[in-house]
Amino acid sequence: MGQESVFLRMRHRVQSELGQVVTIGDVAQVIASQPVKREIILLPIHSITIEDKTFVIIDVMKVIEKLRANYPTYDIQSIGPAQAIVTVNQAKKPLAPVYFVLVWFLLFIGSGLAIMNFHEDVSMRAVHLRIFQLVTGNEEAKPLLLQIPYSIGLGLGMILFFNQFFRKRLNEEPSPLEVEMFNYQQALDQYVILHENKENKADYHAD
Repeated sequence: MGQESVFLRMRHRVQSELGQVVTIGDVAQVIASQPVKREIILLPIHSITIEDKTFVIIDVMKVIEKLRANYPTYDIQSIGPAQAIVTVNQAKKPLAPVYFVLVWFLLFIGSGLAIMNFHEDVSMRAVHLRIFQLVTGNEEAKPLLLQIPYSIGLGLGMILFFNQFFRKRLNEEPSPLEVEMFNYQQALDQYVILHENKENKADYHAD
């Protein structure tokens, strides 16, 4: 009988609860014969405790070490990323309505001031007056015929830019904000993997 082969691919990020026993199947995709796979995915690899705080890094070397201890004759091969980030879901207190209103008010005032300051910097009022004069031949201090559609278009443009109206998405394309948040999350994950991985710290102290 040939040697049993096991292929592992670590998941990038998984969710867990306090007190949960994380298994190999939780943090990695496993390819093997069905009987072997059913055993491997149920093997515990880490128990979530209060000391783990927000996240835990599970290194593929720890998984391979666990498999070697239980199945010393298996041919174990790793494919893809070398770590999985296990995020510990903490109990969150509901946001009080007064804090919600305060945050909404600050964001509303801040965004309004940003738009007004931008318009003042580029002399938007003078531009509107000049355009209105060129199009109609009349001079008015408040060309509402031009300013009202512009204000409506500004709001619609923000909706199209962020690709979302309240909770409803306009299409499947990610918005620029979502792309920036994704890039930030990727950079944060890389930082966590490099600086919080216990295996990396152990290698450093060993050297």
